[in-house]
Amino acid sequence: MSTRIALVTGANRGLGLEFVRRLLARGDRVLAACRHPGKAGDLNLLAGRHPGRLHVLPLDVADETSRNAFIGELALVLDDDSRIDLLVNNAGVLHSGERWGQVRETALDDSFQTNAIGPFLLTQSLASRIADHGRVAFLSSVMGSIGTRREFRSPSYCASKAALDMLAMQVAHALAPRGIAVAVLHPGWAQTDMGGAGADVTAADSVAGLLRQIDAADASLPLQLRDWRGETIAW
Repeated sequence: MSTRIALVTGANRGLGLEFVRRLLARGDRVLAACRHPGKAGDLNLLAGRHPGRLHVLPLDVADETSRNAFIGELALVLDDDSRIDLLVNNAGVLHSGERWGQVRETALDDSFQTNAIGPFLLTQSLASRIADHGRVAFLSSVMGSIGTRREFRSPSYCASKAALDMLAMQVAHALAPRGIAVAVLHPGWAQTDMGGAGADVTAADSVAGLLRQIDAADASLPLQLRDWRGETIAW
């Protein structure tokens, strides 16, 4: 069986870096995208340990020029007939400390561009490169669940993740005829730079669970928001 190819965005730290580690461990060839590859020390160390199997590429998902350049870079890394078996849209941003009356337009704009619009447009641009019966994962959040919100908190992040959920649903319908399964996943409160050291699940446990959910995704079934353990969350 040929080696699977996986692409992970926001791969320089946290959950993205853990995805890269686990995908390499299971034998995949990995394309790791991040904004500043030159500063991605852990990624570059992994690339040195896995020559030819890990390629670190520059990508700012929120920037159209960067996305277009990234598509061009892929042509230099992948053969014309190579296809991506798994796309993990992991890159995201959280503007912390937002207060009612002080929410900034720039924070809303950056959140929507990074967390929702960018992943959607990147997936659209990569669609011809994704293998039939492949998989696309979107890292969402329970904080994007309208049905479970009970307080004013991080509106830029919450709203952008809710938008991501809808755009992921659109992607699922667009790619279903090719048997491509889409997964929309909440990683739990994970111990990352974003989640903090006091979070209740390690990055390793979260990603292990997320990969199980991705592998179980089925294009013929209705799309649901699930957490890393497989539990369904209200939209």
